[in-house]
Amino acid sequence: MNNNINIGKKLINIATKQKAVLAIIVILVIMLFSKTNFYTAYNLFDMVKSVSVLMILAYGVTLVLVAGGCDLSIGGIMVVSGIVAIKLMNANVPMLISILAALLVGAVVGAINGYLVVYQNTEPFIITLGMGMLLTGIAQQLTDAHPIPCNNPNFVKLANGKLFNTIPNLVIVMLVVFIIIHYILRYTSFGRNCYAIGGDYEVAKYSGISVLPTKAMTFVICGVTAALGGVMLSSMLNSGSSTYGDTTALVVNCGVVVGGTSFAGGIGSAPQSAIGLLVFGVLQNSMNMLGIDAYVQQVIQGIVIVAIICLDCYGRKRKREAV
Repeated sequence: MNNNINIGKKLINIATKQKAVLAIIVILVIMLFSKTNFYTAYNLFDMVKSVSVLMILAYGVTLVLVAGGCDLSIGGIMVVSGIVAIKLMNANVPMLISILAALLVGAVVGAINGYLVVYQNTEPFIITLGMGMLLTGIAQQLTDAHPIPCNNPNFVKLANGKLFNTIPNLVIVMLVVFIIIHYILRYTSFGRNCYAIGGDYEVAKYSGISVLPTKAMTFVICGVTAALGGVMLSSMLNSGSSTYGDTTALVVNCGVVVGGTSFAGGIGSAPQSAIGLLVFGVLQNSMNMLGIDAYVQQVIQGIVIVAIICLDCYGRKRKREAV
């Protein structure tokens, strides 16, 4: 009897600590009994590819959240950057220069966010939300509220090409960004400072950490990753549109939190964010395979998100009680 109780407690601890992984495992087990093509190499690659753009954005958001910030402008940065890249290429500007210009747009917007949030001590949620709305309006002006195609035939190959005719280029770019952000957070003093700032701002400040430039730089990096995601999305669809980023900020931030990164700051990592976004990818792909109605899918996604967050809150409560 005691052994059964101990096993039950261990299972509860695993569920509360690895909630996103548990959700993925449950979905994968369910799909074992479905008569679909879910477990095929093509579908698995397609599933990862479908969330790769969101993952690129999520890694930048993770850096901001770890440092105690918040960025809801990533959707606006994403669409404007993609549109800028296409506009320049359609004006016969070389593709590399067009992409670098798009990344520069993301860096500039990130710097503005960082200046307003960090140096002017304004509320990041409101500032970045407003910035996202502003950028969406700019995107509508640039495109006249219509999708614009790219005239450069090489641009579409950027995201849709495959390495060794197997691994999509988009997935490779996502993995490169993952490695860079993971390295920054885990193996650099800048990353350690981000954790310190997010954990306790005042303690970090009096410990000699340059809190203002460090925290502001996280917004710049987030802006660049959002811009890169926008370029890759526009390449994948071979068009730019102001509607692509309508729900991006909410989905990405929600996925990052589902993975285990805290909005309070000081907690999180690139692998956790990848797992959080993968929950969305696996769930949506499996529901599409099962032919579930789109409206029902939204309900199920909401239930899964709420359940994971509740497990997270339960786990944190148990830790506080244990202390």
